[in-house]
Amino acid sequence: MKKWFISAFLMMMAVTARADLVVEVTQGVDAPTPIAVVPFQATGLALNEDIAQIVSDDLGRSGFFKPMNRSNMLGTPSTEEQVFFRDWRVSGNDYMVIGRVAPAANGQVQASVELYDVLKERKVWSEAVTGNSNNLRDVAHYISDQVFEKLTGLKGAFSTRIVYVTAKMNTPGNFTYKLQMADSDGARPRTILQSKEPILSPAWSQDGSKLAYVSFESSRPAIYVQELATGQRQKVQTFRGLNGSPAWSPDGSRLALVLSKDGNPEVYILTLATGQLDRVTHHYGIDTEPTWAPDGQSILFTSDRAGLPQIYSLNLPTRELKRLTYEGKYNSRGRLTQDGRFLTMVHQDGSGFHIAVQDLKTNRLDILTSSSLDESPTIAPNGSIIMYATKKGGKGVLAGVSLDGRVRFTMPNGDGDVREPAWSPYLQ
Repeated sequence: MKKWFISAFLMMMAVTARADLVVEVTQGVDAPTPIAVVPFQATGLALNEDIAQIVSDDLGRSGFFKPMNRSNMLGTPSTEEQVFFRDWRVSGNDYMVIGRVAPAANGQVQASVELYDVLKERKVWSEAVTGNSNNLRDVAHYISDQVFEKLTGLKGAFSTRIVYVTAKMNTPGNFTYKLQMADSDGARPRTILQSKEPILSPAWSQDGSKLAYVSFESSRPAIYVQELATGQRQKVQTFRGLNGSPAWSPDGSRLALVLSKDGNPEVYILTLATGQLDRVTHHYGIDTEPTWAPDGQSILFTSDRAGLPQIYSLNLPTRELKRLTYEGKYNSRGRLTQDGRFLTMVHQDGSGFHIAVQDLKTNRLDILTSSSLDESPTIAPNGSIIMYATKKGGKGVLAGVSLDGRVRFTMPNGDGDVREPAWSPYLQ
């Protein structure tokens, strides 16, 4: 097994514990849009979540907006009649969000939200959103999605989820590994799987109903598929040797994966309904980290067949192979945006391993991060943010960067390391 492959594998093993994620914006766009998200008025009930604060945090984390600090607000209007646009305009806001929360039928609650253009003194959007007291964060993320889309034209992804892998070192050499799922802002983490053995490479199905991952719980790596709604899971591949890097086809019928059952890591395609395996790469180099093109016609993968890791594309119907990356001596873990135009990757230069993006139309490559141990890029379904794993203060954390590199944030972890993020598709 080649040295770079062993190093990557050991880096994935070297994880320790973590807790909730907290978002910190470290860099934003040059001129983020100022917006005031006024605390919602609650009538007749006590809320266990601050909807307006969640919306404000979501918008602020995107880097596209600069929410007004509550302590600077001159008032807390909850209806249009209570809004004095001049005051909010003078305080520097282009837009404002107001809302009210009240009991609704069947024990539910209703959040009535309104978005205003302060400069034009007109209502942009309003809606009454119903939920129950236990899912007010979902209500808040939905409102964030709507506000984001109304003001940017880009579909919001705040209601999506992320999965990631953690491990807690109980005693030297003794870890508890967890596959966890959380809101896109890191809130509400819950454990999908817990094991004393490593868990690797979680991957979402395109409909968001299943996860595929690698678990070592049966003493050697095996690939599992787990239904999120029921927790039911199936071991779908466990050949002798390496079983790794599962990636769902866009239609959910197949998994691309890496097997070494024939002696060398190669990319295969598994048809889930029949169990049929199709070996699609044949080379003495290491072929790994497959991902599908959005149209399902091509597989992208990392290979060192030219001497050092680079990213290739294989057209499945024709088996035509094309090398995609040439800049730099190391490019790996390619992931495509949903429109297929931009390829994110781990790129090595003289200062370390960074997240980079290559425009496949122009072949221009931009390095997006300045930290030195960045890995595992995963892209929000709207293509706006790349989440990745990195090191901060000696600990593994998740971080995010916009596709143009102008927006960055970190998700610090106070209790250890976190690795292997995978961003969900839009969820129903």
